[in-house]
Formats: sequence, structure tokens, C-alpha cells
Amino acid sequence: MFRIKSVISPTFGEAFSLVVAIVAIISISITKFGAVPHVPILFSILLLICFGLVKKVSYRQLEAGFVEGAGAGMSAVFLFFFIGILVSSWIIGGTIPTLVYAGFTMLTPSFFFAIVFVVTAIVGISIGSSLTTVATVGVAFIGMATALDVSLAIAAGAIVSGAFFGDKMSPLSDTTNLASSIVDVDLFEHIRNMGWTTIPAFILSFIFFALLSPTVTLTEVDKIAAFREGLLATGMIHWYTVIPIVVLVISTLMKVPALMTLAISSASAIAISFFHHFYGASDIVKILFSGYQSTTGIEDIDLLLTRGGMESMMFTIGLVLLALSMGGLLFTLGIVQCLLAKMESLLRKVSSVIAASALTAIGINVLIGEQYLSILLTGQAFQTQYEKVGLANKNLSRVMEDAGTVVNPLVPWSVCGIFIADMIGVATLDYLPFAFFCLLSPILTVLFGYFGNTLTHRK
Repeated sequence: MFRIKSVISPTFGEAFSLVVAIVAIISISITKFGAVPHVPILFSILLLICFGLVKKVSYRQLEAGFVEGAGAGMSAVFLFFFIGILVSSWIIGGTIPTLVYAGFTMLTPSFFFAIVFVVTAIVGISIGSSLTTVATVGVAFIGMATALDVSLAIAAGAIVSGAFFGDKMSPLSDTTNLASSIVDVDLFEHIRNMGWTTIPAFILSFIFFALLSPTVTLTEVDKIAAFREGLLATGMIHWYTVIPIVVLVISTLMKVPALMTLAISSASAIAISFFHHFYGASDIVKILFSGYQSTTGIEDIDLLLTRGGMESMMFTIGLVLLALSMGGLLFTLGIVQCLLAKMESLLRKVSSVIAASALTAIGINVLIGEQYLSILLTGQAFQTQYEKVGLANKNLSRVMEDAGTVVNPLVPWSVCGIFIADMIGVATLDYLPFAFFCLLSPILTVLFGYFGNTLTHRK
């Protein structure tokens, strides 16, 4: 993708106008009409094709551009398939239910906001989805905060912070897989490298939430009790269900490729599932493709555990291929090169390149309101710049998550911002000052870039 050569050299005015038009098409479609991003991206691709034809670029060249762009995402596509399989296998194997159950056992009245932050982080890592975490345990915690008469804004900030910590650091997360694969970084190397900024942000957030936590008596425990009882009723909560995690860690330490690591861990989870429930071969195949269907009768538990499967990743795969196709056209038509050339004098230092890429990811979140695009477009635009200043790609993948993934819930008109506010009944601008983890992540990544800390240079 990043080696795609431009076939024309547009003027700065043309390049800038096209980018503004694309931002307008996508942002208006998503925020005003509630469209999924796929359709406006497809319209943007058609706009770029029309521009290319007007500039006398042959359709064959344009087609080669968007096909090559889409081809850059094939490694991500295969990873997403195995992520879907891993999620469904970890559910039937009991790994995810056990992790969620363990998180709920930590809830105590002392340091309420801090514990909410930690529990949502555990659940987020377990299922790899920030929005599902918010829609399930997040709603339960908001109900408890209401009953305890504590600040809903701080509680919401703790929920959002924990959920997006989990989303960012989970090997099950589509954004984590996307950020690593789009710049060709091993998934687990990417997660380890994010620890340099993520762990300090987590610790600082925990301290802030602990200091803000009031002294309360935990009297409203019905929802939490229902969660725990519902999880126990599945028959999946056992000590041995953590074995797939051990397999995952050992494979990672042995530097087994990410795709094979996911496959091995999935196989171990399927084998373990027979200890507490016998599935026929046809059942296993169906679950791996279509996902697990939870039937506990408890709505929140069923929402939490009904997930996974290859089919569940089609939305993300479609979006990735469309966005990469658009990126291929942006490079083929010289639009990205033209815009970056204007900033060339400002992008000669490591610190300025990191700051510019972080601001780009934040800007895309603010202008378009879509976190996938903030990751994809930032990665497409800045990989060459990172190479020029001698930085390894894993620095860019970290910035894409620090300033892309976790910033989306802070934007009131973004996909995540709208969903979260609607789900927990707390306005985005109300919880924004208390979403400490989401605020600290981009700040730390820029600061570390400025001081040169934790950066990996090309060999």
C-alpha cells in the first residue's frame, strides 16, 4: 500500500478540496443520517475515481490502485477470521465467562470508582469489545452509582476508561488487530509495545479514581449478584478454563506467529470445552462460524456471551477493505503525497512526526467520528514519515491506538460517543473530564515522543 506510486501530481488546492469533500461525505453520513461508514466510503471511492478520470487517468490504473490498496489488508483479514474463531472458542471453553466472573468478585464498596475502572478493564480485555462492555457491565455500574447517589459523570468516566483500556490491550479486539496488521507489526509485539504508554496511563487513572472515590455502603447488589449467578449457571466457570490464556502467553513468549498463536489457543479452548459440555462436530463448526448463542435467560449475560465466530468479523473486514481501497486511490492520485509535501519541513524530527500522526488520528476522530478510519488513514499517511526519521513501525501502531482508538468515545458526535451516551444516560461532555485513561493516552504518547522515551528505532 505505502509503496503505491502516484500517477499524477495534483495541485495542493485539488488535494485539499478532495480531502475536505471526503471528510464531509463521511462525517455527515455518519453523524446526521446515522449511516454505517461503508456506504459513504464507497461514495468517496467513486468521487476519487471520477476525479482520476477527469485528470485523464485510465480506469485500469485507478482499478490497480484500489485493488493494491485493498490487498494490503489481506493479512488483517485472516487475523480477523481467527479472532472471530478465538472469541467463540474462548466462550465455549469457559475462558471469557471465568474472566468476567473473576472481575465481578473484585467489586467492593471501598474505592468504588477505582474498582469499577479495574472491573470494566478486565471485562474489556476478556471480550475485546469496549461497546459491549459499556452496554452490559457499564449499565449495571451506572445503576449502582445511581442507587449509591455518587457522581454519574465520574462513574461513566471510570466505565469508559476501563472499557477502552480493555479494547486497546486485548488480543481479541478488532482495533488492536487492525492497528498492528495495517503497518505490518506482530500483534503481540504491538500489545507489548503499547504497555510503555498504556500501563502508566492505567496506573495514573487508577490513582485518580481512587482519590475521587467516596466512602459508600454497597447496598444495591442485585444486578451484580444476577451477573454472577447467571455466569455460574452456564456451568463454564472452572479453574482449568484459564489454560487457553496460558497457551496464548507461552506461544507469544516463544514468538509463534500471531495467526498460529490464535489458532493453537482456540484449539485448546475447544478441547477444554468437552470437560463441562459435550458439543458435536457440527455444533463446533457452527459456533466457530456463526458464534456462540447464550441462552441463560438473563438479558445482560446473553448479550455479553452471544458473540464471536468468523461471521461476526464481516462488518470490520468490509470496512477495512473499503477504507484501504480508498487509501490506495489517495496514493495513486498523489493526494496524500501532495498534502504531506506541504508539511515536509515540519516533519523532520521524531517528536514532530509523532505529534503530527497523533493529531491526525485525533483530527479524524473529531471530523469524521469513526475510530477505524482514524487508525487506517493515519497508518497509511505516516508510515513513510516514520521510516524517514528511522522509527520502527510499532511506534506508529502504538500512536494509532493511543490517539485513535481511545479518543473516539470523547467525541460527542462520534460512533462510540453517541452509543455510550445513549446506553448509560450520561452525556459525552459530562464524562469526558473523568475519562482519565482516554485523555492520558494521547498526552503520554506525544510526551514520550518529544523526550524520545520508549521509542524503537529501525536497525
